[in-house]
Amino acid sequence: MTKKSVVYAGINANLKGSTEGMLSDSGITLASDISLDLFLSVSKPAAVGSMTREQLDAELQKGVDSINAGKVYSADEVDAVLAKEFGIS
Repeated sequence: MTKKSVVYAGINANLKGSTEGMLSDSGITLASDISLDLFLSVSKPAAVGSMTREQLDAELQKGVDSINAGKVYSADEVDAVLAKEFGIS
């Protein structure tokens, strides 16, 4: 059985609030989004701290557009993919 680790990260309170608001409309938690982003960003990591507000907004909008296009996954589906890919149980 693979051990899980907890990671704590600091985020600007305004950015966290606006991001949670956008995600909650789609039924996604911030934690699920971060997990999914980590999974999807393996080939092209992006340091959020080095992005301009406009770049971050554009990346977040890509996610919103994807959701609006029906490309959505439940938390259970995301967990299953992460478990399979990374041996997380």
